[in-house]
Amino acid sequence: MADTTTTPPIADDAVRAVFAAWPPALRGRLLALRRLILETAATTKGVGALEETLKWGQPAYLTTRSRSGSTIRLGALRGQDGYALYFICHTGLVERFSELYPSTLRCVGNRALHFGPDDALPEAELRHCLQLALTYHLRKRSARSRGSATSTG
Repeated sequence: MADTTTTPPIADDAVRAVFAAWPPALRGRLLALRRLILETAATTKGVGALEETLKWGQPAYLTTRSRSGSTIRLGALRGQDGYALYFICHTGLVERFSELYPSTLRCVGNRALHFGPDDALPEAELRHCLQLALTYHLRKRSARSRGSATSTG
């Protein structure tokens, strides 16, 4: 049975169950992040459809078809109020986000963006960060091809 409470619906039963288990206020905030991820993917050239699945028990968004980007996960913060977006640590994405938006985003280590339960989402900044994550591999491939073209020319 498809979820009719979100747009687009959550097709995966396991993902839907994780969202359903969160308290309503937290669920609403995480669904807002989900919407932002899906909208950003849909409007970013080269990304295409995302796979929505679970990784480490958290909703995860993968560019399985296009292989354009790095995995993005979302979840509740353990032992504290709030929620987070998680990125693969060795990509350098969170460090880049911190350079771009030091006063707007709460970057934690090399892996996460944290949000408090009452924080307003900085949508423009988040969309930019999500675009960077969703096109991470595209940019790396492009840089490699430019490098090999330069070295052979």
